[in-house]
Amino acid sequence: MSSRRRRSPERATLSDVAKSAGCSLMSASRALSQPERVSDALRERVMEAVRALGYVPHPAARSLASARSNLVAVIIPSLSNAVFVDTVEAIQRVLMPAGYELMIGVSHYRPEEDERLLRAYLAHQPAGLLVTGFERSDAAREVLGNYDSPIVTLMELSDAEEDYCVGFSQFDAGAQMTRHLLQRGYRHIAFAAAQLDPRTLQRAEGYRQAMREAGRHEPALELLTPAMSSIGLGAELLDQLLARHPEIDAVFFNNDDLALGALFRARQLQLEVPQRLAIAGFNDLPAAAWMHPALTTVRTTRGRIGELAGQMLLSLMRGEQPPQRRIDVGFEVVMRDSA
Repeated sequence: MSSRRRRSPERATLSDVAKSAGCSLMSASRALSQPERVSDALRERVMEAVRALGYVPHPAARSLASARSNLVAVIIPSLSNAVFVDTVEAIQRVLMPAGYELMIGVSHYRPEEDERLLRAYLAHQPAGLLVTGFERSDAAREVLGNYDSPIVTLMELSDAEEDYCVGFSQFDAGAQMTRHLLQRGYRHIAFAAAQLDPRTLQRAEGYRQAMREAGRHEPALELLTPAMSSIGLGAELLDQLLARHPEIDAVFFNNDDLALGALFRARQLQLEVPQRLAIAGFNDLPAAAWMHPALTTVRTTRGRIGELAGQMLLSLMRGEQPPQRRIDVGFEVVMRDSA
């Protein structure tokens, strides 16, 4: 006889069910509270685990979770970044006319702050939740796993059957910009980045892939710093790159703030752009087109992301299945005078 003792029904938890079913806490919770939102196969695995473990949801918790709310929690990494301001404004334009109020939390790109916000906001039992990206701490994942209302993820994409998301491939965008620079004849292309959030690192990996394909990848030409992004930092990063690698003929910055700072510094140094040095950014902020020279960048439709994510969440909160679980809004490489 096995020495392992079967957990008694009153002690079985949702974590036990998820582990037995081979899925996340979030997936197990959805399979029980909103079975129509998961696949038949996943629902059957979860129900089999429930039967085997004798799991019984706590009636008080279930009652609390079912309480109606007009609150929607939105967690973003920054409000000093125009990308997320545009996204939140678009979300608000969709949800406010439908009678929902937003609780907006800013994580400042810190996993511990993301977890704290999730705990604080989900205690209010919001009708829905919008989060940025999929990477978070184990503790934060457990908090989400015990949340029974709809969740939509912004800015990134997932193929997982339980995820609802609106975004684009950060990896592909980074690779595509790099390929465009290579096609223009640039060979010593540096990559400079700040903050180093998951989306930045995905863009960096796209850059590496494109450079490897061309046989031009040089790890020494990457300059990555965890410092907060700013125009001033962009100027400093360009100084460092030129001092260490005077042979570079192009720099791909992970966002427009850094790229704009580099353009200002290049003018101070009397470096001809793009004749001596090409400069490219990411996001196509409003100032990018009005610089001299105008900035080459990757255009991202962050307002569209917010609008579509808001519509998706609204459908889910109404108990409706949205037409798509995964919406890829794409991106556009905008070639201007700086490259």
